[in-house]
Amino acid sequence: MGGAFAQLPEVQSHTRFVPVYDLKPELFEGVQGVLVPAHVDQRALQRHEPLLQRHLDDGGRLVLNGHMVHLPLKWLQPFIPLPQRNEVGLQVMRLADHPVFDGVDPRELTYRRGVAGFYGRGHNPMPDGARPIHGIGPEQHPLDWELVLPSGGRVLMHGGNDLWMYAADATSARRIAPQLVNWLKEGVTA
Repeated sequence: MGGAFAQLPEVQSHTRFVPVYDLKPELFEGVQGVLVPAHVDQRALQRHEPLLQRHLDDGGRLVLNGHMVHLPLKWLQPFIPLPQRNEVGLQVMRLADHPVFDGVDPRELTYRRGVAGFYGRGHNPMPDGARPIHGIGPEQHPLDWELVLPSGGRVLMHGGNDLWMYAADATSARRIAPQLVNWLKEGVTA
């Protein structure tokens, strides 16, 4: 993680960047939220499933980005590419309010620099009890969804590029990165 996102004051004062290969239980102590980038080594992350599940069981928050195929939590389902990847199929629609996307125009997620498809091209199906935030395409596949676990832990899944890639945008999408950090800070761990 770098670029404009790493320069945000909220990120600099509240974030540690840890390679997936260096994860260990003590790094999760006192951690409220975990961000997983889209291009993480999914097989390496998958080996840390007990750490991620314990984090959620302790009330922590987890943000997953990308096309998850090697699943870091047993109850997730593999990524499904969109059947229709044309302009109509790539339209992003808001299905529910969420603090991470407050004030963000879904049209500015559909189009980045005039091109559709940067935000997402498929989805990881929602587990039972999850709530869709954004749908994509005419079928409104759940591109972004949130699951609140009985423990109070929360998973925010985004089936596309890193949510923080918009940190320096000149559109309303730039609100995502700081709002994401604030949402993560609300998580509570034991």
